[in-house]
Amino acid sequence: MANSEKKISKAVIRRLPIYLMYLEELENKNVKGISSKKLGEMTGFTPSQIRQDLNNFGGFGQQGYGYSVNSLKNEIGSILGYGKNKKGIIIGGGKLGKALASYERFKYVGLEVVDIFDRNPDNIGTEIGGITIRDVSELEQYVKNNKVDVGILTIPKESAQEYTDLLVENGARGIWNFASTEVKVPEGVVVENVRLNDSLSVLMYYLDN
Repeated sequence: MANSEKKISKAVIRRLPIYLMYLEELENKNVKGISSKKLGEMTGFTPSQIRQDLNNFGGFGQQGYGYSVNSLKNEIGSILGYGKNKKGIIIGGGKLGKALASYERFKYVGLEVVDIFDRNPDNIGTEIGGITIRDVSELEQYVKNNKVDVGILTIPKESAQEYTDLLVENGARGIWNFASTEVKVPEGVVVENVRLNDSLSVLMYYLDN
């Protein structure tokens, strides 16, 4: 595992799920071992970059053999915290919130979405993925009485910071923010801002350039 005194860059962490995706594909094809060269050809990263990334967490390969696909997949999954059973709630029961509530991979990575909150009367009381959408007016009391590890925000940007503060004040340690604004969190809390519009803008740029 990584040296606790060494700070791993975000760039390295963002590459790990990519390695994991290809390792899962290889395992499904019953491939037992792979070299950094071959993994580089699949992912688009150089073999030296892959070895350097993995060396941040210990030596997983064997010279002349490469990596065990199954072992490396499990090691990366462990590094990413998969299977550690975190509790999450979605704030915003609109189209995006409903789509995320039905996302099956949450369970694979160890995140269980336990409740959804919304302010739209048309959504409150309806069921998505076995979860009944609750009135957001219940949220403050809910987070005081229930453990929430991750708050998933699919709400207008005007409300994002308010709900972030409420979640963090009551013990949430992670915010997955789909609102079209950045939110501020104190040290020790992790926020991942997902900018769908920015990603689409980059795509459109490269289509024309």
